[in-house]
Amino acid sequence: MIKKSIYFIFIFLLFFDSIRAQQQYTISGFIRDAKTGEELIGATVSIKELPGKGVSTNAYGFYSITLPSGNYEVKSQYMGYEPISKQIVLNKSLKLDFTLNESSQKLQEVVITSKKNDENVTRTQMGLQKMDIKEINNIPVLFGEKDMLKTIQLLPGIKSAGEGNSGFNVRGGASDQNLILLDEATVYNASHLMGFFSVFNSDAIKDMSVYKGNEPAEYGGRLSSVIDIKMKDGNDKKYSVNGGIGLISSRLTVEGPIVKDKGSFIVSARRTYADLFLKLLKDTTLNQAKLFFYDVNAKANYRINDKNRVYLSGYFGKDALGISSFGINWGNATGTIRWNHLFSDRLFSNTSLIFSNYDYKINVNMGSEMNIISQIQDYNIKQDFQYYAGIKSTLKFGYNSTYHKIIPGAITTADNTSMKNLTNRYAWENAFYLSHQYKFSGKTSIEYGSRVTIFSLLGPGNFYTYDNKGNALDTAKYSSGQFVKTYIYIEPRATFNYVINQKSSVKASYARNVQNLHLLSNSTSGNPTDLWIPSSNNVKPEIADQTSLGYYRNFNDNKYEFSIETYYKSLQNQIDYKNGAELNFNDNVESQLLFGKGRAYGLELLFKKKYGKFNGWISYTLSRTERKFDEINNGNYYPAKQDRTHDISIVGIYEISKRWTLSATWVYNTGSAVTFPAGKYQIDGETKFYYTERNASRMPAYHRLDIGATWIRKKMDKFESSWTFSLYNAYGYNNAYTITFRDSKSDPSKTEAVQTTLFKFVPSITYNFKF
Repeated sequence: MIKKSIYFIFIFLLFFDSIRAQQQYTISGFIRDAKTGEELIGATVSIKELPGKGVSTNAYGFYSITLPSGNYEVKSQYMGYEPISKQIVLNKSLKLDFTLNESSQKLQEVVITSKKNDENVTRTQMGLQKMDIKEINNIPVLFGEKDMLKTIQLLPGIKSAGEGNSGFNVRGGASDQNLILLDEATVYNASHLMGFFSVFNSDAIKDMSVYKGNEPAEYGGRLSSVIDIKMKDGNDKKYSVNGGIGLISSRLTVEGPIVKDKGSFIVSARRTYADLFLKLLKDTTLNQAKLFFYDVNAKANYRINDKNRVYLSGYFGKDALGISSFGINWGNATGTIRWNHLFSDRLFSNTSLIFSNYDYKINVNMGSEMNIISQIQDYNIKQDFQYYAGIKSTLKFGYNSTYHKIIPGAITTADNTSMKNLTNRYAWENAFYLSHQYKFSGKTSIEYGSRVTIFSLLGPGNFYTYDNKGNALDTAKYSSGQFVKTYIYIEPRATFNYVINQKSSVKASYARNVQNLHLLSNSTSGNPTDLWIPSSNNVKPEIADQTSLGYYRNFNDNKYEFSIETYYKSLQNQIDYKNGAELNFNDNVESQLLFGKGRAYGLELLFKKKYGKFNGWISYTLSRTERKFDEINNGNYYPAKQDRTHDISIVGIYEISKRWTLSATWVYNTGSAVTFPAGKYQIDGETKFYYTERNASRMPAYHRLDIGATWIRKKMDKFESSWTFSLYNAYGYNNAYTITFRDSKSDPSKTEAVQTTLFKFVPSITYNFKF
């Protein structure tokens, strides 16, 4: 019924479009980079004769604006590019493309920015951060490997899950409550080398948007955030090669035209080589060890004509870690096929076929070989429509249908003989959405809509129903494709913006999000062997309702930005574990779970300088995150493990000259909530600890200074190169990675805490090149 309604809207808009065309005319087209031919996402088109009126390009660089007939000056601009204005006589609908040249200034004078100077104030959406990929390269990071997920953790409301970890928590959410998309495909594990690096190679990435729980209706499936990452399309003008050689990893990117000005490709690859250095050691255990990762991004596109374009993109990455008797491999694979089609100059559509896979394999060889395998796969079709009704109104609608296949665990021998298999789980998730953005006047705008999610758990298999103590009450057997349990939820979303004046505005928003896939993990950030499970008879969908309010102010001709946002988030059907819960290789794992609720609230400040030789930002988050379970802490609220009261990040980038750029970051955050032992006792001469209140203690506060420098060598013909130097944890502070407890060696009746530090300080150097 809902699907029929969407197609009814589609037919109606085509009819409505033909009626409106008799009264007004439409200017539409694409905005591209003049040097590479890449479409520019979020570039603006404005009309000089209509101040305050304009539109932004969508995710594929397309814009459409409908006006009465007349003479107009149309201006296109994009941060870091020279603006272009064109005079037009609008007496019929026009196709008007723009190609923009990059600003001649070397440093784009933008660190983290919207695509428009005053978009911090005028944009309807709140809780949104846009990352400038070019400037990520100036942020000093661990081992010199540029890391997009580490960089967003320098923003307010986004907190690191721990040192040496790609996991992060957004506004009190768990790490599995973040939806990470790469060209629309879900990335289930975004870390390499147990979390020291993320899977995203910045050389292959064009755009990244971060939504902190206030995402538009086209997104769904997670409670806390959406990280929407789009790969580069490739240069359709000329061939180019760029890369970098670091101390532990190297990368290489090749791009160029398939057919000049019509199609292009890009291939980007990385690999670490710590394992190659291990081979130089004399210890036979170490010189045969595996310790590396590699990943490959690839994409191709072809413009069939002015109304049709197709894309093919994919990612493949693997990690290997182990010695001769034990090893673990894990990795992601994604694939996306997309078709852009213009039904008219005001109705844009995209159709996507998407595949996503995450798996891990544990190999144990203790005389006889044994393999443990786990996997999650998604197959989905997605259709999105965008209708530009007029200069004040834009309508978005579409659907997304996903088939989930979860293989929780299988044990096989060397000859692939099956020893034990956990029951596979299958689910079908459908979502339909409709949203409308409307500008009432030059001061007021609203974006509102809703998403309807229908999630069905499917057979085959035996399905149990448990009581509160985990005892099985009932069992039922279902055949393949039978519906076991179905949940239907409506997720309303709304954002309101009132522009006080040209320099300031206030915004308010409400959003409901529903999550039907749940990660079972004993760690804050997630491990390769963590288990995903679907909603079922026993596990209800998680629900989050978030309300936000914000004030935004720009200063000094938009050179400085300030924002303050406050939020309150209520959480339902949250998951925790019984004491001594067995999560690994348990076909009845749902009996080990506890279900409760939570709340998170906080205040986020961001002050940003965008222009000049010195730029950067300061972010501060004051927050509280709590959970409540009847079986824990006497049913009272207690701090969640990701609760950190204070979080501060300071980032500075200073352009000394055209050759030298210095950068530094300093971070501070309250230690995470943990449960320390309240006492101890002896059993058969062995010390056992006992615990009382959950998460009543804190790890020590964490702080760290990173510094970096980039030296650009003089350009030689078409060859460009630079050196990047960085120092992680420059003043060598011993931050606590773990704290364990043991009997004191001097007095066994006493207990002492033992702190483990992961990194004292880490220097790195990388050589970058391009030709």
